[in-house]
Amino acid sequence: MKDYKKIYEEWLSNPYFDQDTKEELKAIADDENEIKERFYMDLEFGTAGLRGIIGAGINRMNIYVVRRATQGLANYIMKQGGASKGVAIAYDSRRMSPEFADEAARTLAANGIMAYKFESLRPTPELSFAVRELGCIAGINVTASHNPPEYNGYKVYWEDGAQFTPPHDKGVTEEVLAIEDLSTVKTMTASEAKAAGLYKVIGAEIDDKYIANVKAQVVNQEAITKMQDDITIVYTPLHGTGNVPVRRVLKEIGFEHVHVVPQQELPDGEFPTVSYPNPEAAEAFELGLGMAKELNADLVLATDPDADRLGVYVKDSKSGDYIPLTGNMSGSLLCEYVLSQKKAQNAIPADGEVVKSIVTTNLVDAVAESYNCKLVECLTGFKWIGQQILKEEHTGEGHYMFGLEESYGCLIGTYARDKDAVSASVALCEAAAYYKTKNMTLWDAMVAMYEKYGYYKDAVKSIGLKGIEGLAKIQNIMDTLRNNTPAEVGGYKVVSARDYKLDTIKDMATNEVKPTGLPASNVLYYDMNDGAWMCVRPSGTEPKIKFYYGVKGTSLEDAEEKSKVFGEAVQAMVDSML
Repeated sequence: MKDYKKIYEEWLSNPYFDQDTKEELKAIADDENEIKERFYMDLEFGTAGLRGIIGAGINRMNIYVVRRATQGLANYIMKQGGASKGVAIAYDSRRMSPEFADEAARTLAANGIMAYKFESLRPTPELSFAVRELGCIAGINVTASHNPPEYNGYKVYWEDGAQFTPPHDKGVTEEVLAIEDLSTVKTMTASEAKAAGLYKVIGAEIDDKYIANVKAQVVNQEAITKMQDDITIVYTPLHGTGNVPVRRVLKEIGFEHVHVVPQQELPDGEFPTVSYPNPEAAEAFELGLGMAKELNADLVLATDPDADRLGVYVKDSKSGDYIPLTGNMSGSLLCEYVLSQKKAQNAIPADGEVVKSIVTTNLVDAVAESYNCKLVECLTGFKWIGQQILKEEHTGEGHYMFGLEESYGCLIGTYARDKDAVSASVALCEAAAYYKTKNMTLWDAMVAMYEKYGYYKDAVKSIGLKGIEGLAKIQNIMDTLRNNTPAEVGGYKVVSARDYKLDTIKDMATNEVKPTGLPASNVLYYDMNDGAWMCVRPSGTEPKIKFYYGVKGTSLEDAEEKSKVFGEAVQAMVDSML
């Protein structure tokens, strides 16, 4: 633990820090715990870079922490010999996002590195696309994704367009941590940076190329053209970046009846209509569902603030109800749709691959097998899916067909290397049009999948444990499970136990141990009988520990009941360790 009082006093006395920051810190002078929380540690790089509460302090998101992170990135880029390639920068609709993006650009420029900053807010997948399109060494995206409004974040991308992975994540982190005196970080004014030719504002030219690539993923334009007047879509960008690109691309491919939720249309970092802007949450859809019922819409779409995650409700024509699809469900549905269309066109190569994270539904495994595609598993975080695409490109082995993770994200093409809710929105609308030509809804198509492959049901329990005490509890849970593999959970027998930190897969019957073959990560995974599984991992972006689990039933009702019983067993297990 750092000497938090000393650092606090340094921020108050050093003329480098602005007056507003000092006033904010003076206001907490009598709150020892708050001072401690803000200064006991540096805000850490997790699976996606920085993410934290906006405010003054080394454990908060502010201009000084952003400058330091950018200086560390700049130092690493220069050691890699990549300074001449430049860095692309995007940002979302959150509080301080434009300011943080500008600070990052000016710090890069002060280090002699070209900054390509978008003129206004843009989705995460477009930033991923821009890095490769501009030939940059890295990218920065200022966003906290779906977190509550008090948060912001800073994601780092590498030249392949994916969020950084080893060795670059470790290398950048080391450079950031080496900067102990924040006042030593380089910066310059925007006008100086632009005059030096090191600060370029980008926009429409990248937009057009990105949208063209999204449109290129359409596999059945004929179905869209045939049904474009018969499909009604309700869409909400949840006050974020999706509004312009999603509407644009849907219009350009032919959908005529796209209705945007007016209360959630415009960018707003306060996210006034929701407690937090998460398309996984039911409240995100309240306004959209109201519109959908009035308009008799076929589907309701919601993208998160940086438009990499997509939530969806689809209409059940039999009951008239709108049914939510989880990320596992919508991802599997899109995987089935894309592969079935490509098979009809004889466009699935012999080395076709479907890539998923280890916590994603096993339904996808069955879909991949059905279309003779190899199923590739990787660690949680879409960057690992991006890395698999890069591996295919470097080795010439494997052909990426589809990638998804359970957290409401997928990618159809390889133009980007992060999940893309703009493309997913288009694909779901396209699938709705196609199935409508067969007199089917998207819900009918989902049920048909279950009948074909089995009734898979997946869920996740997120246990929030904030602060210093919370971190200790999370560590204790991981240590307890690591040292004491459960024999069974919820009536299911543990067949094998994977420990991705120790790189082991242990067969519980024979005690045989083999490697996981994946990079080290603090994750435990249990394969169980009858198609059940459970995975435990601390979140890399929030103060939570997550328990993912899945079961396979004989019907929707059976799967639901089995999942409920399993979830109760998981909760009881967690309670016993807290």
